[in-house]
Amino acid sequence: MASRNIIGKRLRIARTRAAPPITQGELAARLQVQGLPIERVTISKIETGYREVTDVEVAAIAGILGVSVGWLFGEDDKTDSRR
Repeated sequence: MASRNIIGKRLRIARTRAAPPITQGELAARLQVQGLPIERVTISKIETGYREVTDVEVAAIAGILGVSVGWLFGEDDKTDSRR
């Protein structure tokens, strides 16, 4: 099956490179605080390409992880464009 999103691999990279690293559960909790009903298993499905991601979810994920939306989409190599 083809991947259903293009941010999954970079999401995992950004999450594990964060200082301190952010677990899937922590990311899910932070997204829930922002009103996005995403569970830990959903983060796993996004990272493996099994689940599609909305534009609102991508923007929230980028903000939480401190990377640009463009970086998540593979547009540049900067992992942290706002720090």
